Amino acid sequence: MAESSRPSPPLVKGRGATNAGLSARFDDKARESDGDWLDAREDIDGEGPPLRTEVTIETPRTIITRNQSPDIAFDRSINAYRGCEHGCIYCFARPTHAYQNLSPGLDFETKLFAKPTAAALLRKELAKPSYRCEPMALGTNTDPYQPIEERYRITREILEVLSEHDHPVVITTKSARILRDLDLLGPMAAKGLAAVMMSVTTLDPALARRMEPRASAPARRIGAIAALSRAGVRTSVSVSPIVPAINDHEIEAIVAAGAEAGAKSAFSIVVRLPHEVAPLFREWLAVHYPDRAAKVMAMIAAMRGGRDNNPDFFDRFRPQGAYAAALQARFKLACRKHGLNVERFGARTDLFRVPTDQLNLF
Repeated sequence: MAESSRPSPPLVKGRGATNAGLSARFDDKARESDGDWLDAREDIDGEGPPLRTEVTIETPRTIITRNQSPDIAFDRSINAYRGCEHGCIYCFARPTHAYQNLSPGLDFETKLFAKPTAAALLRKELAKPSYRCEPMALGTNTDPYQPIEERYRITREILEVLSEHDHPVVITTKSARILRDLDLLGPMAAKGLAAVMMSVTTLDPALARRMEPRASAPARRIGAIAALSRAGVRTSVSVSPIVPAINDHEIEAIVAAGAEAGAKSAFSIVVRLPHEVAPLFREWLAVHYPDRAAKVMAMIAAMRGGRDNNPDFFDRFRPQGAYAAALQARFKLACRKHGLNVERFGARTDLFRVPTDQLNLF
């Protein structure tokens, strides 16, 4: 059947994925659900009740994830949650839900896992004699400030531990909810211990609702950059991901808005579609942009060696071809125009104090 004649998958109001039944690749049915739907209802419209969000409590043995990828700058991270209620259709973390025998589609957005013991585990791991301090990354897989953080406050508790022991942290988010932790981030930043990267994919609220249905509206993200900057937190704007023929025309405007709000640096990457993300993204295009779906996928393939995705180290972050080169040139020119990326953030590690159970005698 030709692409233009395929029936479009059904649209689920307030969610990013259109595919509820995309099969999981692995089998693990042992899970227990609690929690409730905690989204901002004013951002959801349409008839019928929204899909409820289920939250399963997870009790891992360790909380710090070690990274050995040669093309990623950080070597350790913490993910307070599995799955992400923001529902960003392009999210490269969606395939990880298959390890729970859950769909990378709607399950990724509605069947979440929370780790309330994260702070206690972190304190324990920081106290190990073998631990060596380097910046801790939050938000590398799923957003640490997604809506369920309002209830569980796990990210807040993690920051409290890091702050208490003067451990540096770098946070990536697309949520203005981060401002609720300014009382921690401000003092940490004053010591050179905290930096934030705010992801701004578009300045168009309608496109944001389609592409990132439960993330903060673009204006609120720009406002968060401004508030963080006023509090002394070094902030960067992530113009990511760039999707050809969808948001590529906004590169200069996003960089300008971030710089005006006080961002000191910027970052950008072209959309990546690993594993199940590719068919989900194709279905999303069929629903929202049927007029240009084929064009978008052809332009992505042209940058990825003729495939939907190139998973090879380094190449995955270095798209190929004239169009990719033009995007990079535009981004660099915009950054230069607005004085971004002049100085790199250097997190301090010399202030770190090892947790101890010893009582102070005086």
